[in-house]
Amino acid sequence: MALSGQTALVTGASMGIGEATARALAEASANLILLSRSEDKLAKLTEELSKQYPQIRVIYRTADVGNYEEVDTAVESSVKEVGGIDILINNAGLALGAPNAFHNLKISDIQTMISTNVNGPMYVTHSVLNRSMLSRKSGTIINVTSVTGLEVPPFTGEAVYHSSKAAQEGFTNSLRNELNGSNIRVLALRPGVVAGHFHAQRIGHDQSQYDEFLDGYTPLIANDVAEAAVYMLSQPLNVSIKALDVVPSAQRSLTVFDRQWNERTG
Repeated sequence: MALSGQTALVTGASMGIGEATARALAEASANLILLSRSEDKLAKLTEELSKQYPQIRVIYRTADVGNYEEVDTAVESSVKEVGGIDILINNAGLALGAPNAFHNLKISDIQTMISTNVNGPMYVTHSVLNRSMLSRKSGTIINVTSVTGLEVPPFTGEAVYHSSKAAQEGFTNSLRNELNGSNIRVLALRPGVVAGHFHAQRIGHDQSQYDEFLDGYTPLIANDVAEAAVYMLSQPLNVSIKALDVVPSAQRSLTVFDRQWNERTG
């Protein structure tokens, strides 16, 4: 019941960390606005959560976060339907082209990553601030960045993804300062290695490469990140967990993995 009565907008809500976060927020009794491009998946998730948690309200909107007109229309109609937005989780993101080095990437892939990972959080935040949070001078924004935003990734094909995550970190820190004088908190949640489609896509589609990268330790699952988000949101208003790294214990740093972890811990 920690978030009862609050309304959260989650981007990239149709799968992975976004879907897990939506489920965790519903468990915490938050009302939900689910946003992604996949209407069929959003409709199914909305129906499921509405039946499982009848005490909350769940709606969805389809939009490409890299398209400001679509984003703003979705936010405007959501606010009209359910009222103000208390929580924004900027989760939508993608990685394309790995393991190609930067000079071998398709320009279209570079443009898509920048549109989604950099423009997307800015567009959604701009709309939510202007259509809800600024007038109320309160709210919490969590930008799901990555530990790769602070350290150089250990494999090729990361130049654009790494740069976009570093940009998200800069945006988070700057926005927090600009919102001085309000009760709007701006936080960064930085996942490490998370098992699933996104990471497989990020390091390449070669299954052997994926298996080799995860050899000897247990990665996070999406729900681990979702629970970290709810923990950050559950703090009292006077407490901000400005940045939280959530990584597998075997991930000692971005490039150092304890590959005997599973052997020791069983």
